[in-house]
Amino acid sequence: MHRMKELYAVPDRHIKYAMTNAFFGARMNEGLSVREHGVMMLSLVEKLKYLQTDFEKVEKYVDVILQSLPPSFNQFIINYNRNMLEKSLHELINLLVQYEAPIEKYVVIRAPRRVEPISLTLIMTQLD
Repeated sequence: MHRMKELYAVPDRHIKYAMTNAFFGARMNEGLSVREHGVMMLSLVEKLKYLQTDFEKVEKYVDVILQSLPPSFNQFIINYNRNMLEKSLHELINLLVQYEAPIEKYVVIRAPRRVEPISLTLIMTQLD
C-alpha cells in the first residue's frame, strides 16, 4: 500500500508550485466582491503556510494581496502604504471590505442609465 501512495502521490514540489502560482497570479476583476477575493486569498495563504513555503513575514502576503486588487483600490493601497499600517491579514481584508462599501454606493449613484433600443414594431404600432 505504501508503494502505491509513493507511485501515485503528487510530489510536494508540484503542490507548492501550483499554490504559489495561484497566489501570485490571483487578480480581482473590477466590480467583484473584495470579501470573496479576500477569503480566497486567505485560503491560499493558509495552504502556503501548511506547505511550509518561505514566506514567513506577513508583509509579503499583504503585498501580494494588495497587488491583486483592481485599480479602484489604488487610493486604498496608497493610504495603506503611506500610513505604514501593519495589520494582520484578517484586519486587512476587513479594511478592504469597509473601503469597498462607499465605492459600490458611488458606482450605483454614478452609473449611467441603460438606454433600451426602440423596437421598430413599437414605432409602427404607435403610428397606426
